Amino acid sequence: MLFKNYMEEVVDSTMEEILAYNEDTCKCDRCKLDIKALALNHLPPKYVVTDIGYVYTRINELESQFKADVAVAVTNAIKVVRKNPRHEKEG
Repeated sequence: MLFKNYMEEVVDSTMEEILAYNEDTCKCDRCKLDIKALALNHLPPKYVVTDIGYVYTRINELESQFKADVAVAVTNAIKVVRKNPRHEKEG
């Protein structure tokens, strides 16, 4: 049986798409985890327990407002992390 917050998958894929266009943003594991955590804290969780629930949630992902909300949350999180990275400084 499946139990997960589907929003994590959506944020992961959206984050990778947006980061591909942000050359000035650090893409180390720590920064990516910080971006993910910040974005998820500004989005409602989408928990699924069954395969049917997973499919239903994937269908809802097609809605424009859903995609826009996730993109805004991820973009805002990227801005925050870019200004205040918490990874170890090199050099």
